[in-house]
Amino acid sequence: MKKYLKNLLLTLIGTLIFMNQSIASENYPQVEIVTTSGTFTIELDRNRAPISVENFLNYVEEGFYTNTIFHRVIEGFVIQSGGYTTEFEMKETKPEIVNESGNGLSNRRMTLGMARSNEPHTASSQFYINLADNFSLNPMPTRWGYTVFGEVISGFEVVDAIGQSATQTFQGLQDVPVAPIIILEAKKLISENNR
Repeated sequence: MKKYLKNLLLTLIGTLIFMNQSIASENYPQVEIVTTSGTFTIELDRNRAPISVENFLNYVEEGFYTNTIFHRVIEGFVIQSGGYTTEFEMKETKPEIVNESGNGLSNRRMTLGMARSNEPHTASSQFYINLADNFSLNPMPTRWGYTVFGEVISGFEVVDAIGQSATQTFQGLQDVPVAPIIILEAKKLISENNR
């Protein structure tokens, strides 16, 4: 009987650990981004930014980001992608999403945020990665901020290298890398160890 109870207890503990890991990986999904400059991995925070995470993952899962470019690189500030093809044509996007910038996540170095126009609820497919602590992008009592919904967890050197690219003004846009930096693939990782 003691052996049976011990086995039952161990089975229950194992099941709870597995369930906890499954829930954690769903709350903090990881995406690997393969570029012509190297690979980096981001972890998303579904608890704090559920709308932005779901939006981003929908684009990832349909292959939207494949063959898009980093079209905006400002050294010491941000790198931005998710809007233009390698032919520098703007991609058609899904409807804009609600701004979640009041979620407690801050625009600090290596965090991932939703790019938008000056209007607060205009984010769609474009995202940026902070190359420095950019607290001016956080919300304030009198204005909306820019939604942070994840962070880079590996490949920091790749992100920094992209951020040091020489840039130019091209087709009316400033800060476009002279040598195109292309996203070859963005894929959701299946991980047993997310958080």
